[in-house]
Amino acid sequence: MHVFEDILNQNRPIRLLTTLFNNKTIPHALLFTGVKGVGKKRCSIAFAMLCNCTDLRFLSGTDNEPRVNPCGHCSSCKKIKSGNHPDIIIVEPSGTYIRIDQIRNLCRLLALRPHEAHLRVVIISDAQALTTEAGNALLKELEEPPSGTLFILTAPQKSDLLPTVLSRSQVIGFNPFSLNDLISILKSRHGANHNDALIMAAMAGGSLSTAITMWKSKNRIDFIHQRKWLINFVNNCIISEPSPDMLFASALRLAKNKEFFLDSLKVIKSWLRDLVIYKYSPEKIFNKDMTNEVKEISENIAEEPLLCGIKVVDNAQKKILANSALRLTAEIMIIKLARV
Repeated sequence: MHVFEDILNQNRPIRLLTTLFNNKTIPHALLFTGVKGVGKKRCSIAFAMLCNCTDLRFLSGTDNEPRVNPCGHCSSCKKIKSGNHPDIIIVEPSGTYIRIDQIRNLCRLLALRPHEAHLRVVIISDAQALTTEAGNALLKELEEPPSGTLFILTAPQKSDLLPTVLSRSQVIGFNPFSLNDLISILKSRHGANHNDALIMAAMAGGSLSTAITMWKSKNRIDFIHQRKWLINFVNNCIISEPSPDMLFASALRLAKNKEFFLDSLKVIKSWLRDLVIYKYSPEKIFNKDMTNEVKEISENIAEEPLLCGIKVVDNAQKKILANSALRLTAEIMIIKLARV
């Protein structure tokens, strides 16, 4: 069983992890960064399997043949894969946040000796959701990590974490999927036709799980309509002068829930990116089904306001991930977009 080979498009992160393992240089804390849905959590679990695999055939790597995969079928691998290993601990947001009580419970567990693992692994998924109090409590564990314990944190980007937590973690970046890779996977593995695959891939912002979720959703047509509305909205903001009523109505629509808002920002950002990219490398745009519209707008608007618009969207994304008020964030973003 080639566990890591099932994780697509992440050869470099996997190579770094297996090198750390084979060189016996695993740090106390790793931070996996990258957009949602590129394999950060799956890779965390696979690495926990590798560090605790008990199949002797996989423990005899040499300098010429370093070990690069857990066996996948020993007792330890099976327990980790099924989520039943007592020493592989996963902490995820409870609702919007990872709260102080969750980290206190974790600290109590870590005060005990591992049950059976060679290396106990704590996976803190979506670490950007740590409250300040929870982050400070975790920091105490990172400063004096329990013996035989590895922390793996996942987050969209380094700047989402407290600097003190970041400084104690070795960062490994995960790649977003390219447009062509997403199209190929949707067509070959999920039966999408080319045009639908192109639209879903353009909307996914480099996230494989997002692309697959949109394709499988009963509301697939709604996603396509939403993309059209978002692009028209952005064009109105940067080309014309929309009325205040239209701006605030748009903000209300965007802010209906967090996931919807974040997915919408991916679409807006990819559109603004295409308007910039077209000026230099037209073949590299995401929204290829709208090439003519990209061309027309790109040729009639300067690069600087487009780059300002991307920064505005980036700032809104950071505020949402930091759990700022959705409607206020949407209103501020939209007003700034209309002024670029």
